[in-house]
Amino acid sequence: MHAETGQPPIARFTSQGPLQAVEPSLLRAAFRWSVVRRVTSTASVSLAGNRYAVDPSLIGRRVELRFDPEDLTRMDVFWEGRPVGQAIPFIVGRHVHRQVPQAQPAAPPQSTGIDYLGLVMAEHDDQLLGQIAYRDLPRTADEPRS
Repeated sequence: MHAETGQPPIARFTSQGPLQAVEPSLLRAAFRWSVVRRVTSTASVSLAGNRYAVDPSLIGRRVELRFDPEDLTRMDVFWEGRPVGQAIPFIVGRHVHRQVPQAQPAAPPQSTGIDYLGLVMAEHDDQLLGQIAYRDLPRTADEPRS
């Protein structure tokens, strides 16, 4: 029970009726980022190191760019709150906005401190050491003495 409302939180949450699924396109639009850019004399705007072509009628105007920060290849252009088309990427060098957290590369496995190869070689040497002593073998007549 919630101390202030006197209801369990789930009961209060569902008190307005059954929950309704949100339209996926509306949900995507709600989490888009927005920036304002001035359109250059070449009818282009820049964002995160990428350049985009926009409608030439927007030259010199301040436009709003709405985009998914995880996909900089698609960008909608708005002027005075109205959609005026899409920004067409020239060359996209950066596909994700730099403020979006990136997955870190997997950490290399930690060293155990055990030299397995050294242990195998030591065991091999222990097994062979003392079995054959070449210096104790009898010499043949044609071998030079040192």
